[in-house]
Amino acid sequence: MATPRFNTRVIDAVDAVKYFGIRAGVRPHRFVAIWAVVVDGRVFVRSWDGRPGGWYRTLLEDPRGVLQVGGRTVRVRARRVRGDRLLDAIDAAYAAKYDTPGAVKYVRGFSRQPRRARTIELVPGAPTTKVITSPGTPRKTRSASPAAS
Repeated sequence: MATPRFNTRVIDAVDAVKYFGIRAGVRPHRFVAIWAVVVDGRVFVRSWDGRPGGWYRTLLEDPRGVLQVGGRTVRVRARRVRGDRLLDAIDAAYAAKYDTPGAVKYVRGFSRQPRRARTIELVPGAPTTKVITSPGTPRKTRSASPAAS
């Protein structure tokens, strides 16, 4: 089965912006600022500390979440990442995107264990079904995919 991919608007927005909001799981809570990179049209994130109750651990327990990017929210699912070649490419993407003097320490830290092992790929989440009603009209449903809009 092929890995689902975000559309080019989402990919371009992730590529263009340095900070994103993520809300892990389905419980309502605030968005947490994270860094994300694009490699071969795929979106990757890493956790600095992996603490219990944080976004990374929550996504391991429940892979559903929401990413704020490009002025909108996009449903996501988390997938663990393995493979040295892909992880090396993700290291290089972090170094290229986050290249300010203040970011260097974090980019180096992200390329070392255990942080490198805390790499997650974000893929489009399942579309939701919305109920649409207008006064005087019967109820209708439609599928809405935030990753496709």
